[in-house]
Formats: sequence, structure tokens, C-alpha cells
Amino acid sequence: MTATAPKPAKLVVEGKLVIEGLGKRYGATTALEPSSLSVAEGEFLTLLGPSGSGKTTLLQLICGLVEASEGRVVIDGRDQSNMPVHQRDIGLVFQHYALFPHLTVAENISFPLKMRGRPASEIESRVTATLEMVHLGHLANRFPRELSGGQQQRVALARCFVYQPSIILMDEPLGALDKKLREHMQIEIKRLHRESGATIVYVTHDQEEALAMSDRICLMNHAKIEQLGAPREIYEKPRTAFAADFIGISNIFRGRWDGNGAIETAHGRFNLPAGAAPEQAENALVVRPEHLHIGARDGNAISGKVSEIVYAGSETRVIATLADGTPLVLRLGPDEAVPRIDEIIVAGWARDKAVLVA
Repeated sequence: MTATAPKPAKLVVEGKLVIEGLGKRYGATTALEPSSLSVAEGEFLTLLGPSGSGKTTLLQLICGLVEASEGRVVIDGRDQSNMPVHQRDIGLVFQHYALFPHLTVAENISFPLKMRGRPASEIESRVTATLEMVHLGHLANRFPRELSGGQQQRVALARCFVYQPSIILMDEPLGALDKKLREHMQIEIKRLHRESGATIVYVTHDQEEALAMSDRICLMNHAKIEQLGAPREIYEKPRTAFAADFIGISNIFRGRWDGNGAIETAHGRFNLPAGAAPEQAENALVVRPEHLHIGARDGNAISGKVSEIVYAGSETRVIATLADGTPLVLRLGPDEAVPRIDEIIVAGWARDKAVLVA
């Protein structure tokens, strides 16, 4: 008789998923610096960052596809760091749907329930309910080859949601879809998350996707966590120049604090936000394009030559070139006057609309 591995002891930790000092090294190469974070039950957390930032490594460590060099993974209060992937109560959705081509939609969705030995009556009721949840009830008897890309992705999602895993991990699940379908599926995944109450950890390099879908974003850079917070917090209050530059469009002015409420940059002297207290001499001031307006404001003024104008319906994006060739981006609302190409403009911003970062 095969011995059954003992269940890991329950720990006193807070969060559906708790990562404590989790790290991964391959020889002299560090794929993930020791990192810690907690994910609440029912939360949608997105791991966001450029290629090589460590986000996929962290996801693989959570599900057990990769063995950690240090730290631990705690799920539902139990240390599962040394458990194989098939014993962790985790669902996985990848960019490639990996549907069984010889099985119908309903059979694909029922597969994980059959593998777990669930009763036939339970399988039938769960598959029916899940098909309705993903709006595919009318396609239950079709095969994957008879479905569109978006429908196949919904089958892959349904196959994961149907057995109600403790945590669902998604690695770039919309990467193979075109822009319009991708945006539609973002809404679908948000709806599924809301209706199911599932805990989701989602990997993407798409900043707009992360902002649109997440309860919180874990921004990663150089194999470590750069900033963790709600989408609005990370967009409006970035803590570093990297966070400001990676999420959205930013005008970043680097310089030295003058010790008297302003920063001296190559483009001029700009007033800091009220109450800003630089912790070092070298800093950067971040101004989002929507906060820049034609004309000086609060003593902040910068001039440039208009090089491009992009009309986008609800806004007009104006790109001006500063004296040293640096681009300056403004987003003008529908009621603001739009300058002409090659016109010299002066732009400014209210001091409290800027953010001081390291």
C-alpha cells in the first residue's frame, strides 16, 4: 500500500496566499530576489512588469512548477512549499489554451472533475452551471476547432473555474488575442471573478490590462517587487521613476532639490508639491500628460516646439520637443485650444498635480 504524505501543518498567517521571502537562483543568476506579499481571499492581484522582471518565475514558484531556492508558499494557512504541483489546490490558465481537440466543450470542462473522481451528478450540474457562467451553454457539444479564439479562451477559463480551486493562476492568458477581443475578454474575466469570488493571481506585461482588471498590482522590476498597491495608487502616486515610466505615460524631470521647495533640472526650476520632503539630493518630478496645460501654472513653466498632434476623440495628445530633444506630452481635453505643428508653446502644471519620486 502506498503511503500518503502527511498534510502540512496549519500556520498562523493572514491571507489566502502568503509569500514569505520567496526567491529563486540559477547558479549566479537571480531570477527572483527574496520577496514577500499576501493575497486576500477573493482578491485579483496582477503581477506586472517587463520581460525578465521575475513575474512568471514568481507565478511558477507559487504553483510548484519551479522549486524555490529560499522562502515559502503558504496557501489557506498551510505551508505548501515542498508539495508537488498536482497536490496544490491551484488552477492554471495559460496563453495557449491546451484544450483536448478530440473532446467537446462540455467534455473539456468536465475533465478536471472526472480526474478528481467527482460523482456524475455533480459533474453534470457543475459543467452546466459553468457553461452558463461563461455564456457557452449553446456550444456545449462543439469541438475546439469549431470555436473562435475568444470562445476557446472561455472554455479554458471554464475548465479551471469548474472545480473551484483555492487559487487560480493566469499567465498571459489573453496574449494571443487581437486588441478588440482582448478588451472583451478582460471584461469577461472581471465578471467571472466577481461572480465566482475566486482568488486570482494574473501575470501580464500590459499596463492597461493591469489597470483595468486588478484589485491590486504588484509591479516588478529586476527580479524584485518595485511597488505594490491599488491601480489608482500606483498610477497617481508612483514611488520610483521606473513605476512612473512603466505605468502610463509620464513626463519625468530629473534634478537636484534646492533645499527650498523646488527642484533644479536641465529644463528649469520647478516647484515641488506641497509637503514633499526629498530624502536625497537627486530626485525626479513626475507630471502626467493630463495634468499639463498650455500656459504657466503655480510658477511651473516649460517651453517646447509642437512636433506632433494626435486626435483620439475624447482627448488630443500634443507632443512638443524641448530644447535638448526631450519629448513633452500633453493630453488636452475637448474644450482646450489645440496648438499648431511647429508652434512654440509654454506648458505648466499645478504644483500638487506633480509627484516627487526617487
